[in-house]
Amino acid sequence: MGRQPVRRKIRFWLNDELVELEGFGPSMNVLDFLRLEKGLRGSKEGCGEGDCGACTVLVGRLVDGYLTYESVNSCIRFVASLDGCHLVTIEHLRGENGKLHPVQEQMVLHHGSQCGFCTPGIVMSLYGLWMSNPDALESDVKMALQGNLCRCTGYGPIIRAAGAVLQAGGQRFDPLLAERRKMQERLEKLADGRRVEICRGGEMEKGGDRGLAILPSDVDDLAEVLLQYPGATIVGGATDVGLWVNKQLRELEVLVFISHLGELQGFEKKGRELVLGAAASYSSVLPAIERHLPQLRELWERIGGQQVRNMGTIGGNIANGSPIGDTPPALIALGGSLVLRRGQERRSILLEDYFLAYGRQDIREGEFIESIRIPLPGGEEFFAVYKLSKRREEDISTLCGAFRVRLENNRVDEITIAFGGMAEIPKRARAAEKALKGAEWNNAGIGRGAQGLREDFVPLSDVRGSAQYRMLAAKNLLQRFYLESTGRYNGGKSRDHAEKTAAG
Repeated sequence: MGRQPVRRKIRFWLNDELVELEGFGPSMNVLDFLRLEKGLRGSKEGCGEGDCGACTVLVGRLVDGYLTYESVNSCIRFVASLDGCHLVTIEHLRGENGKLHPVQEQMVLHHGSQCGFCTPGIVMSLYGLWMSNPDALESDVKMALQGNLCRCTGYGPIIRAAGAVLQAGGQRFDPLLAERRKMQERLEKLADGRRVEICRGGEMEKGGDRGLAILPSDVDDLAEVLLQYPGATIVGGATDVGLWVNKQLRELEVLVFISHLGELQGFEKKGRELVLGAAASYSSVLPAIERHLPQLRELWERIGGQQVRNMGTIGGNIANGSPIGDTPPALIALGGSLVLRRGQERRSILLEDYFLAYGRQDIREGEFIESIRIPLPGGEEFFAVYKLSKRREEDISTLCGAFRVRLENNRVDEITIAFGGMAEIPKRARAAEKALKGAEWNNAGIGRGAQGLREDFVPLSDVRGSAQYRMLAAKNLLQRFYLESTGRYNGGKSRDHAEKTAAG
């Protein structure tokens, strides 16, 4: 059976209204659409880069046949990615008989709002948590608010408001949950399995390939699209591409969206490997990380805020080639590899070989990352990753170091060390590894490894840290790794903890 004809419009539900759009620019963001096109101005623009959370909305989509809602930043989310989704804004919240929604009511009662600019976004973040996790703890509340900036009341009143609404319960009466089955049926009707192409200004012949948004029907179709448009920009979560548009004012002519492709979103354990789809979000793979790579959980929870983790993809974090990307150092240290696809051809390369130079990666025209394969550390190995940043949460790395070692008779049988933020690309510390290979696992050996770091890196100085700071911090992280592996780290972790972590 041949492929179905191309659809020239996107279709999604906005609150309780079916929206059909055509002829819009591919990089139009959701926030501009809400405020300028629909007159829904409860969502605010603060930072324009996904940091402050004033623009937070919920997006519901079908995942394995179940309707799931997630908080996202509408300022960096592109409208084209909403096809087949349910977009929920602050205007849709309501309580019984026209009253405030319980989340809004508790924010008022606990004095969690002052100027009110950030409040709609905070309410939406808490609303998402209240719906999805009725038994949330205070730590869960704080996690849900990572991506929301408040400068007026501080977080004390807001956290108390969240605790009160969670304790009160009543989720079964919420319209969004009560009507979930109805909305799920609506979204199922929209899922026609067709490729979508939207050209700015209307028909293709009027715009050619200028201002084109494409949503492939499946992964095979994605491969075809990229052969036809090899210079297209692939958009997963848009947490990076959205900034190109908002901050750099870049004109992107052809955008190919992949966040709707379930084939690229899955994850599974195959033998001693964890295989992640390139379009899998940080949030979606967290259960797999917690189960198979618990050493990465702390790093995972410090990648952006909750809204960013709900949108951002593992493949995107790698594909953009940033020297300070959060995941590459850890995945390089674990021996991770990529499956790259061009048309029907596939090839596999080690992740460390993907990064060639600043802004240059080993990827060919029309090729895309299909999956990431991560070898899991064995019980005889110790693995850890550490991120240093100006702020603990929702900040890019000043330095990120990842370490994996296997010992035999207290000598280094195998060791891998990788850093981000020390060079123009995420990079292994080969000289340090060579100095440690075969050495006794003690302070003297670690000292020789630390000296090797000077051969591996000539770090730069910038607003996040000086070259001197980066080198000293890298040495200290190696020392910390050694102390944790022997149970002597004075950061409050015991030998038992170290042994459990090493065993995964």
